[in-house]
This record gives sequence, structure tokens and C-alpha cells, in this order.
Amino acid sequence: MTSLSEENYLKAIFGLSQVNGSKITPTAIAAALENNPASVIDMLKKLTDKKLINYDKKKGAKLTDKGYKAAVQIVRRHRLWEVFLLDKLGYTWDEVHDIAEQLEHVQQDDLADRLEKFLGYPEYDPHGDPIPDASGQITNAYTTMLYEIEEGKSCTVAAVRDTSTEFLQYLHKLNISIGTKLKVIEKIAFDESVIIQAGKNNMTVSKKFAENILVK
Repeated sequence: MTSLSEENYLKAIFGLSQVNGSKITPTAIAAALENNPASVIDMLKKLTDKKLINYDKKKGAKLTDKGYKAAVQIVRRHRLWEVFLLDKLGYTWDEVHDIAEQLEHVQQDDLADRLEKFLGYPEYDPHGDPIPDASGQITNAYTTMLYEIEEGKSCTVAAVRDTSTEFLQYLHKLNISIGTKLKVIEKIAFDESVIIQAGKNNMTVSKKFAENILVK
């Protein structure tokens, strides 16, 4: 049995490995969890003792098979709860993450399976992240950034990399969500901003914005 804190670490290491498969340092983990590096080192030792990770100062932290399976199930529960909160309870996509952070730690054996069946076996959460199935298999994540789309080309919003409340609320103000069709009108060389069309409206967005929107 893993503690709430241990589960948070496993999920953080899993998330970092999905974004960047290279060395996962205590500093990166501390930043992801908004924690201090000293306490991170202590937890990495505990997780190593439980054979959930392998940790080496030079190679960083890496999930063992046992740790990976545990992390995937935490992620599975989290993303299923996000779908439930959005679709069934009417929460907005900027509200579901923090609530799911609490619900993901409920470890009743068949709860995730029942929840998945009740929701109709969704493949993606409200932010476009793939939901692992019962066996831990994960559908391919979207990786193409809006910023990579050529001028004159159209695309559809498939996911968001930044799931912060501020960014999601900003997207809501712009009337942009998963499934919104966008067209890249022009890329501005001076500051790397991008002029896009969403519906009947044209708007100029920053490079940072365009890099945090994943499209298909």
C-alpha cells in the first residue's frame, strides 16, 4: 500500500517521463510538486526501498515496472474522475483537476473499472490527455503544437499542455476548447506571435500560447 504522498511522487515522475524521457532530477520533481529538493531526496530513498523507482545521482529517477504500474493506475483514476466531474457533475474544465487530485487516491479495487464503464469508456480526459485502460495501455497522446502548423493551414484543438486554471480560463474567454477549429493566418517574425482564426474571429496569440495548444 502506498501513501498519498508516495502516490503524488509516482505520478509526478510518470508525468515528467512522458514529457521528457531523459534524466529526471530531484530538482525537476521538486518543481513539479512545488516541494523542496531536500525532502524530495528523502522520498526518493523511500520509493527506492519499496522498489517503486530506481534512483541514481547521475541517472536520476526512473520508475520500476512495479512503480510504473502503480503510477499508471493513479493517472487512470485521476483522468476518469476529471471526465466524471465535467460530464456528470457540471464542473468546468478549469475546476476538475484540483478535485480529481483528491479523488485519485481512492484505492477501491474495482472503482476505476466501474467508473470507466459508467462513462462509456472514454479515451481522453477533458484536457485531451489519454486515459490508460484497465491493463495500463495508453492511447497515443497528441504532440503537434499549434505553433508548428503552417500559415494557411487549419487544425482542430485536441489537447492542452498547460492545464493551469489561468490558462484554461483564458481559453474559455477566447471561446477555445477541445474540438475548436483553428486556422493559422500568419506568423509574425518580429516576436514569434501567431495570428489565428477561431470561428469568425481573428486574434493574435503569443508563441507560448501556441506551444501550449496541441492540435490534430
